[in-house]
Amino acid sequence: QVQLVESGGGLVQAGGSLRLSCAASGRTFSSYVMGWFRQAPGKEREFVAAISESGGDTYYADSVKGRFTISRDNAKNTVLLQMNSLKTEDTAVYYCAAGATRDVYHYWGQGTQVTVSS
Repeated sequence: QVQLVESGGGLVQAGGSLRLSCAASGRTFSSYVMGWFRQAPGKEREFVAAISESGGDTYYADSVKGRFTISRDNAKNTVLLQMNSLKTEDTAVYYCAAGATRDVYHYWGQGTQVTVSS
């Protein structure tokens, strides 16, 4: 069992930056692929970024490539999402997830709101 708690969301102007953090409980954090997803009002949840168990491989949605960076610290059971050059269309609830592969996620956090104003 893994429990995930996101933090770091908030209100920021377009062009600004935010860093989201996801703290995980449990001793098996390093055995999970970690991902970030987001859901905007009236839209489906969408993939944002993922990172392999060791942190050696990262994956991004085209919409955030070059602006967002995912990283993890297995010693601290933490995964981060650094978001730069934010756009109004990045406004959403952001969720952290843990899974066996980057296509299958078993555990989800409660989400953190990110609002980008123009």
